[in-house]
Amino acid sequence: MISTELELFADYCQIHLFDDGSMTDLGDAWTEEAVLDHLAVDTDAMAVGTTVNVNVAVTVEMLEAAPEDDSAEFDHVVEGSLQVRSGRLVVMGCTDYEPEAARFGVAAGLVRVRAARSNLAEADRAGIDSDDDPATTERLRLQVWPGPHADPVVIKRWEPLEA
Repeated sequence: MISTELELFADYCQIHLFDDGSMTDLGDAWTEEAVLDHLAVDTDAMAVGTTVNVNVAVTVEMLEAAPEDDSAEFDHVVEGSLQVRSGRLVVMGCTDYEPEAARFGVAAGLVRVRAARSNLAEADRAGIDSDDDPATTERLRLQVWPGPHADPVVIKRWEPLEA
């Protein structure tokens, strides 16, 4: 396993993953269901929705096979598939400068991505100030492994408490 820590600006409350060179516009992928699931998926790109519109702590794990289910340790967990023809997966905030974005080598072809988010209640309460303190920063773990295409799925759903 290769693991990398990033701090990414979740502008518009989203983090993007896509095949290097993808021209996909994820605007149409944000269906009503995708907004509820915090996951918008297209053929070679996806966006993971975040709770906050500030920096989030992102861990990217490149795996050889599907990971064990540890969803009990997280608030919200979703999975989706995408095509990575180039063998390079780009991970960035949706308004970051793409040429400077993090890139990860993967076997060219289909990959599965599990996005597991945590610390959501604390980040939601702190709002725009959530990235000032690690205790309130939203955390996102992205696990990527080769795998056949499968429809997006919500493994665990987080619902914010209404004030």
